[in-house]
Amino acid sequence: MNQNRRKFLRNGSLASLAIAATPFASTELSAAPKKVPNGINVLFQGDSITDAGRDKKIMEANSTRAFGFGYVFLTAAQLYAENYGSSLNIYNKGISGHKVHQLAARWDEDAINLKPDVLSILIGINDYWHMVNGKYDGLVDRYEKDYRDLLTRTKKELPNVKIIICEPFAVWGGKAITDRWEKELPAYQEAAAKLAKEFNTGFVGYQKMFDEALKKAPASVWCPDGVHPSMAGAYLMAQAWTKEFNKLY
Repeated sequence: MNQNRRKFLRNGSLASLAIAATPFASTELSAAPKKVPNGINVLFQGDSITDAGRDKKIMEANSTRAFGFGYVFLTAAQLYAENYGSSLNIYNKGISGHKVHQLAARWDEDAINLKPDVLSILIGINDYWHMVNGKYDGLVDRYEKDYRDLLTRTKKELPNVKIIICEPFAVWGGKAITDRWEKELPAYQEAAAKLAKEFNTGFVGYQKMFDEALKKAPASVWCPDGVHPSMAGAYLMAQAWTKEFNKLY
């Protein structure tokens, strides 16, 4: 037996053991559907972490290719499975590289006009990262102001929308992360948390989640560059987001 075949069989055996150890009871469908209103619109907005390579030519809801290959895809899969008695319309409108002011420029078409019942926003890493790289002159004050203006506009146009603000994060040890990030990014995270409180929105604390994950495995497992999650990191994000979503209903 050649070495590659031995390696394949060994990995297959390890995978089988991992599957055998999985607590399948935790993934069983509940006896009755969750009480999520029928036909609600769920919209994910943000930058490349949300975009995750989605097919931007697909405009309608509930298309697998339009979800990308990140946390939105995994979240949508879980929402569909757990709310099998409800008809959900899920959209992903994240665009790679975007900052808050770029969300604002496309907000009517990509948010307001979709009339979301639940709006998830993960934004801020480019507001910081592009400033560090010298590609953007906005500081944390502009991030907070632009974000507040966007939320104010959203609540005015969609007074009944339920908003979930997701904390921008960095996974320490990732290739793109420097010591400077640890000193300066928290101000952006504090601004996001402050706005969540101010507008009484849901809040997903991704920084603490990844900090806890790093106690179990290095950044290479969860988020190799420190910004864009791996499949494992996206899975953690989806689990945390769904937990916050379930508080809404």
